[in-house]
Amino acid sequence: MTQAFVFPGQGSQVVGIGREVAEAFPCAREVFEEIDEALNQNLTKLMFEGPDDDLLLTENAQPAIMAVSQAVMRVLQAEGKLDMASSVAFVSGHSLGEYSALAAAGCFSVADTARLLKTRGRAMQEAVPVGEGTMAALMGLELEDVIAIAEEASKDGVCAAANDNAPGQVVVSGDTAAVNRAIELAKEKGAKRAILLPVSAPFHCSMMAPAADVMGRALATVTMQPLTIPLIANVTAAPVSDPAVVRPLLVEQVTGMVRWRECVLTMKGKGVDTLVEVGSGKVLAGLARRIDKELTAISVGTPQSIEEFLKG
Repeated sequence: MTQAFVFPGQGSQVVGIGREVAEAFPCAREVFEEIDEALNQNLTKLMFEGPDDDLLLTENAQPAIMAVSQAVMRVLQAEGKLDMASSVAFVSGHSLGEYSALAAAGCFSVADTARLLKTRGRAMQEAVPVGEGTMAALMGLELEDVIAIAEEASKDGVCAAANDNAPGQVVVSGDTAAVNRAIELAKEKGAKRAILLPVSAPFHCSMMAPAADVMGRALATVTMQPLTIPLIANVTAAPVSDPAVVRPLLVEQVTGMVRWRECVLTMKGKGVDTLVEVGSGKVLAGLARRIDKELTAISVGTPQSIEEFLKG
């Protein structure tokens, strides 16, 4: 078995996130405490108790999702004596999950990762006034079709393919009017479904340029160590281990398309047969099965799934 660890992005934040893991494993609680201290915020209380509206704010959701992934990683390493360098071939993460992946590969400290994601979430939220931008999932169309639709819809404002998640599942992002036009065009071209997503900003398109500038400055001040395991990067779908190369890719990722389908296929092409989704939810495991049915995909994010994985 050759495995890669993958880390989820935004969307898996729900009140109660991480609570079971924290109650089951003292070392997981330590991670949450580290992150609370780094942010000078009781993020753990917000994650466990809500309110939901505050947790859904991008500046809270991003570090919260990362916190669960890092807590699970700490358990795997402390309880299961997991040695990443010898047992994991690659790491990768969907959007904010790329930061979780880099922390797991030793590039960032947990505290720095939390602060970076707090900054990233706030910058992405502030880049576009609420209501002016949005995102939509276009189901049943291939990437080339969606790129053509986005180009046509761009007559009404910014519209671009933002996430190439799996065959027949591509997300567009941009001005609200242009994205609504893309939904109409997608339905005309035979999309199975075309629906607006419950997001507060148009991520991964040119409207996020102010946030990219913020992240460029933030990343310039953070210490980045050489990766112990190569990262398959969102914007290139290629392996990278050098922090000097990673840093500009993270800036580019704010406005660039998440090439998740290609990331998974790159790992498969390099011999990976098992994807381990570390953290909250099961979205990436589900996408993996759609991308390549030969891949084994498992989600490790609850006490039970952690125990099963460690027995494995």
